[in-house]
Amino acid sequence: MRFKIDENLPIEVADELRLHNYDAVTVLEQFLQGYADDYIAEVCKNEERIFITLDLDFADIRAYPPQDYPGIIVFRLFHQNKLNVIKTLRRIIPILKKEPLLGYLWIIDEHRVRIRGSAND
Repeated sequence: MRFKIDENLPIEVADELRLHNYDAVTVLEQFLQGYADDYIAEVCKNEERIFITLDLDFADIRAYPPQDYPGIIVFRLFHQNKLNVIKTLRRIIPILKKEPLLGYLWIIDEHRVRIRGSAND
């Protein structure tokens, strides 16, 4: 699986995914910071990368239909500090191996993972 990490997340998210042998790049590494959401979404689609973000706009399935993307993961965390983000990421890494991402939206909070996509709608 290939991931792109939004600029609103710590770069350690990419580092953690790499530790688990995933291909992960950040928006910052690709000099895409400040670009519009639509542009970033299109880049992810073209690169076939799953986008991970704190931006709740990506949870809007009317604007970003999950079936049109390689996958979108939105962290909807009450505490968005680095420690909690990494802790939450570590909790979902085992789920990455079991559940589909292609064409799905995952919304992650401190207690659960909600998966939306064509099979769930």
